[in-house]
Amino acid sequence: MSEGLTLDGLAVPLRALRLLAVDFGHLPAPCVQVSTVYPDRLELSFHDDLAGFEAWREALGIAPDAVAHGTQGDGRTRVLKATADFAGAVLELTGFAQITDPAQSSAAA
Repeated sequence: MSEGLTLDGLAVPLRALRLLAVDFGHLPAPCVQVSTVYPDRLELSFHDDLAGFEAWREALGIAPDAVAHGTQGDGRTRVLKATADFAGAVLELTGFAQITDPAQSSAAA
């Protein structure tokens, strides 16, 4: 899929990132990933920062009920995921947070 792809092939998510930096520079900094495997996707992730995830979700106008909730790591990590279209890119927003009491993860699910 990425064979023969040039940096120009990543123009859509890179343009989206540039616009996000201009429009939302006041929000918490996410981990950012652009990949030649999915050249139309921009991934923003927040580790141990669900407040950062929520700030971006709200700023991007993603409805709370559009967020998928899950756990990983034997119920020790809460995972929130949402996607949106932004400036022609598929924007994937992911938040991770430790669950101190794994019994809470089954109660929340």
